[in-house]
Amino acid sequence: MTAPLVFDRSLVRCRLARALRSGYADFLLERAVADLDERLAPVMRTFSQALDLGTPTAAAADLLRRTGRAEHVLRVAPVPEAGSVLGDEERLPVAAGRFDLAVSLLALQGVNDLPGALVQIRRALRPDGFFIGALLGGATLTELRQAFTQAEAELEGGVSPRVAPFADMRDLGGLLQRAGFALPVADSEIVRVRYGDPFALMRDLRQMGLTNALVDRRKTPLRRATLMRAAALYAERFADPDGRLPATFEIVWLSGWAPHESQQKPLRPGSAKMRLADALGVKERPAGETPEG
Repeated sequence: MTAPLVFDRSLVRCRLARALRSGYADFLLERAVADLDERLAPVMRTFSQALDLGTPTAAAADLLRRTGRAEHVLRVAPVPEAGSVLGDEERLPVAAGRFDLAVSLLALQGVNDLPGALVQIRRALRPDGFFIGALLGGATLTELRQAFTQAEAELEGGVSPRVAPFADMRDLGGLLQRAGFALPVADSEIVRVRYGDPFALMRDLRQMGLTNALVDRRKTPLRRATLMRAAALYAERFADPDGRLPATFEIVWLSGWAPHESQQKPLRPGSAKMRLADALGVKERPAGETPEG
């Protein structure tokens, strides 16, 4: 089955290229890179061949090189960039089994076929290779989404898609398993950034290349009255006591290993070598029997 077209991928790349030319707003990416460093610290190995897939800038690749975590890093960039390979996260231009580490930061939330992308990442890894990635999750920009939904309902009699439908963390964990990763882990953290007004948030989204690139977006310009009503609703509903406005970003972390015979595996049912009663030091009773006294 063909994945539904949710995002205009060419527009996603154009928006990112524009943001990089005019000064990329990297505060979320800087946080993700710092978290990547911490999350890789317990992995007691040096990776020989690493893949950086789709991260908006070279920050993740630079970290892997600077720390010596990886001996060689291939960066597959979504827009032309010196020293990198131009490629799409949905169509990996790499051979199977080439890498023992793959990372991707703040990129995979914008692909149409995320299950397919994860399968390709797993295939690009050698046995016992490690994947770790961060993408924006379902709680991201909930305040902005609610403000625009109400403003359009009030003034235009209907609602158009303006904020991407980011995936839920529980669903993402299941996708790792479906893609064939062993020992999959998914967790998330909420990052709240405070702004003086909603327009400052919108400027940051533009400078991250995260403005509306949905296929079903309304093609006509946003009405000024709708924009101003959304801004007013944002302030009325979500302002902190000091008047500043929070914006929620949920960063979901995914990790998993390409299967290998050396990895831990769950025991088969019935293979236990000790009874639970013996381990707990209690007398075993038939099912349904109540203890005396």
